[in-house]
Amino acid sequence: MTLLVRRLIALSVLGVVLAGCAGEHGKAPEGAHRSGAAGPSPSPTASVPPSPPSSPGPRRSVPTMAPGPGGLTPVFARAPEGTRDKVVALTFDADITADQGPRAARGERFDHPELISTLRRLKVDATVFMTGRWAEEYPDQARSIGNDPRFEIANHSYSHHAFTSPCYGLPALPGTDMAADVRRAFDAFRAVGARNVVPYFRFPGGCYDDAALRAITPARVTAVQWDVVSGDAFAKDPDAVADQVLAGVRPGSVVVMHCTRSAAPVTEQAIRRIVPELRARGYRFVKVSALMGD
Repeated sequence: MTLLVRRLIALSVLGVVLAGCAGEHGKAPEGAHRSGAAGPSPSPTASVPPSPPSSPGPRRSVPTMAPGPGGLTPVFARAPEGTRDKVVALTFDADITADQGPRAARGERFDHPELISTLRRLKVDATVFMTGRWAEEYPDQARSIGNDPRFEIANHSYSHHAFTSPCYGLPALPGTDMAADVRRAFDAFRAVGARNVVPYFRFPGGCYDDAALRAITPARVTAVQWDVVSGDAFAKDPDAVADQVLAGVRPGSVVVMHCTRSAAPVTEQAIRRIVPELRARGYRFVKVSALMGD
């Protein structure tokens, strides 16, 4: 994402916080599912070894969801309502677009090693939704994350372009290129040597519609959204981020955060408060694969 796009998202999320209504920020096309929305109701899960084409694939069977009506890519946003087990999945989007390489070369940091270190120190299992371009920019970090049993890498596209439009000003991929873009990200994970890769996909910006779900069907992934927006994009107050997460989490929640220093500079500080406070409430931190399998 460009800096302007990130700032627009930050302002939109701030509006969500002030309105007290998560998931209704930003511009989504008519008929599209918006970022932060729960999406379709989850279908029954099935534990299968569904390695996407050209991907490194998981070394074990992981839960996936059955296709939706007409064979559409299924969408998972949280554990079923009524879940009593106090589990929560913290997810972190590792964003960098294909056109941000020059900014990275000039020193802008799209990684966040301190955040990963803190998650390890606090013994927090988590899912990192990584773009293929991020893996290419930070191959050592991608390999380290992808070979640590505490983490799993999921797909956040290769290019971080939009899969439906409008979507926060992101350039849009043609429908004919969408499945290939997803596969290209899996190829990037394999190239850097990441092994704990799961067949899950998060749409850039969280924006999708039925056409996008249909277009990525050949990639054989389960799309993953969220039900708790952290508001960490361009946030300056870690306590505000922590407050929003702590107020939103329920048993079975999926929280969206970011693993990008330039775009989410206070996330690591917020995690240092979020983790102990949720544990004091009896919550356990699990990966999306564990949450989907419950």
